Amino acid sequence: MKKILTMLLTLAMSFTLVACRTAEESVEIEESSRNKETTVEGGGANILIAYFTWAENAVLEEDVDVVTSPSVVVPGNVQQLATWIQEETGGDIFSIRVTDPYPSDWDACLERANEERGSDVRPELQDNVENIDQYDTVFLGYPNWWYGVPMALLSFLEQNDLSGKDVYLFCSHGTGGLANSVEQIVETSPEAIISDSIFDCYEEEAASSRMRSDLG
Repeated sequence: MKKILTMLLTLAMSFTLVACRTAEESVEIEESSRNKETTVEGGGANILIAYFTWAENAVLEEDVDVVTSPSVVVPGNVQQLATWIQEETGGDIFSIRVTDPYPSDWDACLERANEERGSDVRPELQDNVENIDQYDTVFLGYPNWWYGVPMALLSFLEQNDLSGKDVYLFCSHGTGGLANSVEQIVETSPEAIISDSIFDCYEEEAASSRMRSDLG
């Protein structure tokens, strides 16, 4: 455990130099790949990387402007960060996906997100982690939606008991920073051991390259 925690601290420091891409290459995404069944992939030592990203929770319409709305194109910023963490730690990766996708138009997505927040909705998820008890450490990633977490993240937390687990947060945001997201997570998972080392990325000003840490 000491070796894992040392590795995680090294990774947290390297994250300050990790890039969060603000614009992503326009690529064709097959509709079938967007709606594929969510599974846990990887094989790390008791480490889970769970994340929510708009890019994997929206139906990409034909007329969507991928230049002005790059976050809706796979991979989204949060998904990219999760992939980098998986590469560094060898942990299992899990994409939090709702059964009712969000609009690919940003304004329409925000409107629905605001309605869910106001009504304290818990969106239904496509799938769940089969055995959360096998993980000692959880990286939890999300974008800032309306100065907090997407409500689907709360669905995930209420379905998966993180009590006693070391939890490391990573967040992609605009001008709102972390806002109330950490408080929401702590309130929903009060027995989780949430690290003060939180990585948050301002997507519009992040660098365009990635620094890898030497974990030895």
